Amino acid sequence: MKKFLFAALTIVFAMSLFSFVAAEKKAWDIPAKYKAMKIQKKGDAASIALGKTLYTKYCKSCHGSGKGDGAKASSLKTKMDDFSSAAFKALPDGSKYFMSYVGRDEMPNFEKKIVDEEERWAIINFLNSL
Repeated sequence: MKKFLFAALTIVFAMSLFSFVAAEKKAWDIPAKYKAMKIQKKGDAASIALGKTLYTKYCKSCHGSGKGDGAKASSLKTKMDDFSSAAFKALPDGSKYFMSYVGRDEMPNFEKKIVDEEERWAIINFLNSL
């Protein structure tokens, strides 16, 4: 009985360790051209308002209020960033641009859905305002 209990506990521990490692966030591989991009129009009220409208249309279902608390968030494997966190705010705007439009894994590519550069940067301005 002791051997069985030990084996069962070992398996449970190994599975929990595996799930912790699997759930760890994978770093984004952002090309240098995106890292070097600078925001074209800083966040004035009109740009932030446009960004909020577009965010509501394209992003809110997963990202919710910006904390990864949208209606679809619980069905995703990937833990989302909190856009109001210091770590996210410290990212270069070009990196945010890449993450938002090129995407990866469960984060879809929006390059064909949001084609206007001003609209793309408006969403970044909105994210920066959170």
